[in-house]
Amino acid sequence: MATAPPASMALAASTASKRDTICIFGTGDFGRALAQKLIQSGYPVVFGSRSTKPSSLVPRGAEVLSHVEAAQKAAIIIVAVQRQHYSFLSSLAEALQGKVLVDVSNNLKIDQYPESNAQYLAQLLPDAKVVKAFNTVSAWALQSGTLDASRQVFVCGDDAEAKRMVMELVRALGLTPLDQGSLLAARQIENYPLQLFPMWRFPILLSLSLTIFFFLYCLALDVIYPYVYRKQDLSFLIAVSIPNKVCPVLALVLLGLVYLPGVLAAILQLWRGTKYRRFPGWLDRWMLCRKQLGLVALAFASVHVLYTLVIPIRSYIRWRTSSQIVSQALSNRTQPLDTTNAWLSDSYLALGILGFFFFVLLGITSLPSVSNSVNWREFRFVQSKLGYLALVLCTAHTLVYGGKWFLVPSSYKWCLPPIYMLSLVVPCAVLVLKFVLVFPCLDKPLTQIRQGWERNPQRPEPSHLIINKSAV
Repeated sequence: MATAPPASMALAASTASKRDTICIFGTGDFGRALAQKLIQSGYPVVFGSRSTKPSSLVPRGAEVLSHVEAAQKAAIIIVAVQRQHYSFLSSLAEALQGKVLVDVSNNLKIDQYPESNAQYLAQLLPDAKVVKAFNTVSAWALQSGTLDASRQVFVCGDDAEAKRMVMELVRALGLTPLDQGSLLAARQIENYPLQLFPMWRFPILLSLSLTIFFFLYCLALDVIYPYVYRKQDLSFLIAVSIPNKVCPVLALVLLGLVYLPGVLAAILQLWRGTKYRRFPGWLDRWMLCRKQLGLVALAFASVHVLYTLVIPIRSYIRWRTSSQIVSQALSNRTQPLDTTNAWLSDSYLALGILGFFFFVLLGITSLPSVSNSVNWREFRFVQSKLGYLALVLCTAHTLVYGGKWFLVPSSYKWCLPPIYMLSLVVPCAVLVLKFVLVFPCLDKPLTQIRQGWERNPQRPEPSHLIINKSAV
């Protein structure tokens, strides 16, 4: 007596029988990885090839037919070849008529051709329904089950039904389709994988430039100056002491630069008397990368914390401490506790801890998973109100630590101010400007402007209206 198959096997067989056959042109890395993923999802897969001989490259379970036979067997055809090899498709125009062609290609550089690859494919085969998809997913991501990579797939096309079919296919593979509109969006979709951290470029270049400047500044004052005037070799300071000065300085300066464009935007709106005018391009770009600037600043602050924790185990610190103990023992005299310095030291540490706490809170709130769970008012409260509180605490932390050196002539080596003084320029300027802007005589008209009031309402509105919700 025959045994009935398990329910799970029967369900899988039923699901597989309902899946439409998918055709793939191209047996490269991506074509094979996509075929394997399709087979695992229950889709029958057929490869269109010039040679129908069995190949070890083709995943098990996939069929290999000629281009014409494979195209006739499937409603969706995935073109997994590069643009320069599209020429063979012209001879298949009759077989591809009415078929959904999914272009998955990418280029070697941004805007490499006058039109996108998908638009070029649509020109070659005007009777086919071309859809752009899957170009933002790598073969490695498909092979790894998309667990460690982005699951988003951008989809665009001129035929609504073709897009729907492709988006259902994307969902069946466990990915998330994002409808980007017509085929005109294909150029932007093809450029997307070629962009290398577009919003991070300015923050990284700026922080790198400032790192080099402040490092050389500290090197000149802390290493070169003692060697020139006292023949004292302090080169070992390069490993810990100098980085532990550069990192907090960079963190404070970059945090100030996060809030400086908002203050400048407010001043510009007050001067213009309207919010319906574009900001200068440099200010727009600056405001768009404030999140990245803040995260880079948080990274430098975290490194500063780590450097500070290792200070007690440094050989130089242990030597200096033992020398002081021996000196006091030989002189039979102990140094009394200076309560003023104790207060300054504890205040400096407390301000630093609180400032870093709010700094970390800002970083956590900027995470998409967290920011999506709060409303706009809550997000603005954390990023603006608590952000300025973090800036105040970090600025006070630096003032308490380095303020005692500002009026000491010996701290000005080669007539250059201490590095802590340089670090206070940007944050103090931001705090002073923000303090002025909260005066009722300025805050009230600024609020009215952001609510739509204009000083010269007779002026015609531009075609592009910019509402600056985050200019705080």
